[in-house]
Amino acid sequence: MKYSLDRTLGCRISDEWTFKGLKTVIIENEFLQIMVLADKGADIYRIVNKKSDVDYLWKSPWGVRDTSKFVPTTGSPESMWLDSYEGGWQTVFPGGGYPSTYNGVDLGLHAEANLSPWDTEILEDSRDKVSVKFSIRTVRTPFYFEKILSLSSGSNILDIQEFILNEGSESMDCVWGEHIAIGEPFLDTDCIIDLPGGLIITHPDTFPPNNRLAPGFESNWPLSKGVNGEDVDLRYLPDKSVKSIDMAYFTDLNDGWYSVTNRRIGVGIGVVFPKDVFPFLWYWQSFAADGYPWYGRTYNVGLEPFTSFTNQGLAQAVENGTSLLISPGQKISAGLKIISFESKNGVESIDKEGNLIFRNS
Repeated sequence: MKYSLDRTLGCRISDEWTFKGLKTVIIENEFLQIMVLADKGADIYRIVNKKSDVDYLWKSPWGVRDTSKFVPTTGSPESMWLDSYEGGWQTVFPGGGYPSTYNGVDLGLHAEANLSPWDTEILEDSRDKVSVKFSIRTVRTPFYFEKILSLSSGSNILDIQEFILNEGSESMDCVWGEHIAIGEPFLDTDCIIDLPGGLIITHPDTFPPNNRLAPGFESNWPLSKGVNGEDVDLRYLPDKSVKSIDMAYFTDLNDGWYSVTNRRIGVGIGVVFPKDVFPFLWYWQSFAADGYPWYGRTYNVGLEPFTSFTNQGLAQAVENGTSLLISPGQKISAGLKIISFESKNGVESIDKEGNLIFRNS
């Protein structure tokens, strides 16, 4: 800990916070405030548009929990993850999706990095720019992962630079994804999702029984099929009366970006990602669905860049040829940008630097 005068303008950063027992890093400038739970996977828990006081990220009904202060009631590899799932944004690796076994190693739901504390180091702390590094070495696999979050004064863009390094002596498969969940109160039926085209693949099986999308259906963005054969335009969000939960996957995107705009309040969030690293965008939809674990209490979507598909775990990704194979000593890098913007019409395009072209209507 260092003692210094706190700035009250421009960029600000501090790793001296504790939130519900967890070490927390706060990053902000004139437009954005970011909260990162360093002790819980370096999860990004808040992305707040300061002008409109809107937090784009979804929060689970139970929120942030200090896992050192409760004992899971079962050893289920799914429920143990869900018990501590606070919402927000998780970096998912080396196993993405449901539990599976790889090379004799059990990997739980979205295991293992986002359940562990990460090291933190502030790299830059000035009025003009702040940067912080988060890093971790996984336990069941030989990976080192590092991500650097940076924010500049006067900018509405959060820059994220990440890499995975295989420190082992053998090649290793993994699934890497950015598990970004967007929710209320920002998310409602006035929102529109924009993508640069692409192929929609709905989950191959019924997921779960109260899904609204026909399983195993392929189509071009934005139209898919409902369980009764009707067209479903995935740009728009239904209200809570549908009480559904679905999973779909977007691929063959023309560019690596998406946006969600609330046309009523006139704000939105854009995400830019490298589609050569993340060729799949997972689309998780939970619209007040009944049953465990949400019991009708959630209204959210997950729009998640991933290296692989489906969500059935690392073993299936290896089997279908979409896992990420990393050689000994090899490093795989990716850069993402998160853009907070104002618009009542939605987005036509976002370039790699985060510059937006808005729709006219």
